[in-house]
Amino acid sequence: MTTIFICFGIIIILLLILVFRKTPVADLSPQLAALREDNIRLRERLSERLAALAQNAADLKSISGDIANFKNILMGSKQARGQFGERQLEDLVSDVMPPETFAFQYTMENGTRPDCIIRLPYPPGDMVIDSKFPLEGYAGMQTASTDYDRELARKQFEISVKTHIDSIAGKYIIPGKTAESAMMFIGAESIFETLHRNFPALVDYAARRKVFLVSPATLWATLNTIRSVLSDIKIKRVAGQIKKELELLLSDLSRLDTRATALNNHFRQTMEDLDALKISVGKITPRAEKLRELEFEN
Repeated sequence: MTTIFICFGIIIILLLILVFRKTPVADLSPQLAALREDNIRLRERLSERLAALAQNAADLKSISGDIANFKNILMGSKQARGQFGERQLEDLVSDVMPPETFAFQYTMENGTRPDCIIRLPYPPGDMVIDSKFPLEGYAGMQTASTDYDRELARKQFEISVKTHIDSIAGKYIIPGKTAESAMMFIGAESIFETLHRNFPALVDYAARRKVFLVSPATLWATLNTIRSVLSDIKIKRVAGQIKKELELLLSDLSRLDTRATALNNHFRQTMEDLDALKISVGKITPRAEKLRELEFEN
């Protein structure tokens, strides 16, 4: 910054020398005033640019720190990578799915504790998501300096991923209890892309074992699809309950109609009996009157 101000001062001095050479002393005042104004504006612009550069430098330093932290996670301990993947998975699932449809670190009937389980009605059944993706081989491929080391890291990566696929299929796919498939969560889109581009045989093997590879983007889309399906199932379940209640209501209405008809018939019969009774009374009354008019001898 000091160098910039020194250069700026030299430029001002040179401009003043040129002005003094070409302009009489009497005419210098307006030009000096304009030069001072230009100098002030230039310093203001320089200050703004320097402030912007300082902010950009701070942002770059922060980004560099984030990249370094992510690299440490990738290249660091297996526990740190596992915690990072679990946190990513928890954030994604919690943001998309309703709380009653998932559980973390849930103990299954066989004693295993998957990172996440998505609760689905059977069939298909609960679906497990595992986030403990093996990154050792991938990190080795990135740090290898020779072709031999890279090929060795590649083979180790293939073996570790295949072993992990078998582990997921064996522990988390239980016939009659869970869904027929499970998901293996890969926390980095670049690794997910590398698998599909450079290791298609691994992707095919996972598909045959019913273990689906998902990245943050594909898992988000998958969870949204599952949520829509669950909403449809819930709507159908409620619609079924409503239909059942309507059928019961119609049955009650039918019985009520039968009983109302019977009661109406009863009232109609009662009215007919009352009319017949009135007719009988009407016949008896004149006869009683005639009997009263008769004179009996003592």
